[in-house]
Amino acid sequence: MKYILVDTANTFFRARHIIRGNLNEKIGMALHVTFNSIRKAWNDFDADHVVFCLEGRSWRKDFYAPYKRNRSDARAVLTAAQQEEEEVFWETFDEFKTFIEGKTNCTVLHNENLEADDLIAGWVQAHPKDEHIIISTDGDFAQLVAPNVTQYNGVSNTTIKHDGYFDDKGKRVIDKKSGKEKEAPNPQWLLFEKCMRGDTSDNVFSAYPGVRVKGTKNKVGLQEAFADKDKKGYSWNNMMLQRWVDHEGKEHRVLEDYERNVILCDLSAQPQNIRKIINDTIEDATETPKEVSQVGIKLMKFCAKHDMVKISEQAQSFSEPLNARYVVSVSYTHLRAHET
Repeated sequence: MKYILVDTANTFFRARHIIRGNLNEKIGMALHVTFNSIRKAWNDFDADHVVFCLEGRSWRKDFYAPYKRNRSDARAVLTAAQQEEEEVFWETFDEFKTFIEGKTNCTVLHNENLEADDLIAGWVQAHPKDEHIIISTDGDFAQLVAPNVTQYNGVSNTTIKHDGYFDDKGKRVIDKKSGKEKEAPNPQWLLFEKCMRGDTSDNVFSAYPGVRVKGTKNKVGLQEAFADKDKKGYSWNNMMLQRWVDHEGKEHRVLEDYERNVILCDLSAQPQNIRKIINDTIEDATETPKEVSQVGIKLMKFCAKHDMVKISEQAQSFSEPLNARYVVSVSYTHLRAHET
């Protein structure tokens, strides 16, 4: 089976930033990019089923208080016009959620304690023998890229595969700095670097501020520590046992902050109780596959409400991925039986 996994809020809200126009134009663009991304991935990868993954209030906020606090701070200083735009976008997004939940045969994953990232990773891990195409602009999914996992960025029209980066025409992406083909991602290295450097977008602080990628004669760098990660020898311990003091005078040990960031950033390292919630959410959503009829007609009604003329005119091709029902995967059944 081939699954399209949609990082729903990411795809919808990031799309609005690619156009400068009035509010209606931005909303229209968000909907068009979302629907077009799904249809393109469906056709390009000859997929079998679409899974929409939605956001909840993350368990990470309880584990690490500063997590995404910067986003609430940013919302607090929005102007009245910006607040109104944000409100209208969320209202439209809620309408879109209602549509995919009740008017399509797509699987919809949502839990009040989970982020979409958790659910996407959980689905991939629960279906190890199947193929997955993640629709998202989020760089966090680089850690999941593998021979059976691809990421498609519907905003930049870039496809990230285990063997490289490809543009909309299937040609390898050229790195603007080097002028050469962009190197294939190394998921293990990218995850290690993220856990060491933190994530400013999510307000996850660095485990070792100012650390260099390549070390010097007298100081170990990330590359040397990563190469020694499995053996846990001199380079690994030299870095992880370092201590530093933050702006408030609090002392940190690199290893402790790194292990904290692993729990926050590694999509296979969530606490056991969270892993159970992820698996239970997937099981509940797939236990009884949906059987919605006349999906194409329902899509045309949704398009009419939001003035999406072009999509409505091609309703048959856009409704095909929305109409495909979930078929219980053998690999998923086996995994759940083994877990219990």
